[in-house]
Amino acid sequence: MRETADHKTLNSIFKPDRPFDIEKWLMRKHLALLGNPPITIVLWNGSAVSSPAGKPVGKVCISDRKTFLKLFVNPELYFGDAYSEGTLEVEGDLIALLETISRSTSAVSGNGLLSENLMKIISRPKLNSLLGSRDNVHQHYDIGNEFYRLWLDEKMQYTCAYFSSPSATLEEAQISKMDHVCKKLRLAPGDAVVEAGCGWGGLALHMARHYGAKVKAYNISHEQVLYARDRAKAEGLESRVEYIEDDYRKISGRFDAFVSVGMLEHVGPDHYQELGKVIQRCLKEDGRGLIHSIGRNRAKPINPWIERRIFPGAYMPTLREMMDIFESSGFSVLDVENLRLHYARTLGCWLERFEGAHDQIGNMFDQRFIRSWRLYLAGSIAAFTTGDLQLFQVVFTSPTNNDLPWSRAHLYTNSSR
Repeated sequence: MRETADHKTLNSIFKPDRPFDIEKWLMRKHLALLGNPPITIVLWNGSAVSSPAGKPVGKVCISDRKTFLKLFVNPELYFGDAYSEGTLEVEGDLIALLETISRSTSAVSGNGLLSENLMKIISRPKLNSLLGSRDNVHQHYDIGNEFYRLWLDEKMQYTCAYFSSPSATLEEAQISKMDHVCKKLRLAPGDAVVEAGCGWGGLALHMARHYGAKVKAYNISHEQVLYARDRAKAEGLESRVEYIEDDYRKISGRFDAFVSVGMLEHVGPDHYQELGKVIQRCLKEDGRGLIHSIGRNRAKPINPWIERRIFPGAYMPTLREMMDIFESSGFSVLDVENLRLHYARTLGCWLERFEGAHDQIGNMFDQRFIRSWRLYLAGSIAAFTTGDLQLFQVVFTSPTNNDLPWSRAHLYTNSSR
């Protein structure tokens, strides 16, 4: 069959040695849908497309047509994959570029290539059932304690630090975070505390050593529990801290305080009322509780690349969604604090240490892994500095508990330790 003139024209456009006018047009359209962030896109043939918004903060260099097409179809997923694989490179400050894109897309929310309803289907989190939660946690936390030791603080705190002064180091800020939590709970010697999701065990040890509490800490990460038990034994606190390798839904006993730092992100909103019932069952009538969690101002799905490659099963709730935990079980919320910029600074410290340990991490994992985690840490910084993510600490108790502080003065004294 003889080709028509139109067929010849289309074929010639997609020859690899010709400037790709259609790709450039599509990229300009894509930049417009993203709100025209001031960046430059460099295509694989050397042609460049820039936003009219002003001086570019950086360049995104795309190495081939396959990567380009994937980015056009689903940028939220394939940007991360392409960067990890090295088929997309960023020239300039990675954090500044991600911040620029985040601010721009937030300003045109709902006008993107994919609607949020479609994104909810594409990036549906993995289930957080008893079995699903264990699998999700294993993928992120059980990749090696030595890896995390290279860039976390010496207490192995993998949650937002609290920088009580501008000059505080990461180590000092993580200790301040633990003190901040303990003071909010008004821990006293002899208090029985249950912790849901204890990480590498640092907070439980801190509550026992410095506040005289007796702690039961639940965690489903096998590697973290083994590490925490070894630490408790080495520090002579195994009689005061018990680490239990089990799901928060299996918590039993009655306690003066409930605390969860950095676990709610892995629970999922479908299980918030269930969590509330667990807390109601285990807290004494005058018990106090604190939940510390990454959150959002507006409900939306987690970034699909983060959910698939880094944090399976994760969901960051709004304060309204968090209320399902407390309202369903009749708790009274006493205090809400947002530590958003503290988390941005924490992540900055982590990323600096991560980059400093590049060679050692390279001996453990391949370059794709390193690039993935660099993007994850840098992207998280951008999400907090631009307000896409928040960090909520919520303190609560039963509605009949009248043993309440009259002010917040107890939070800002040094008398607890």
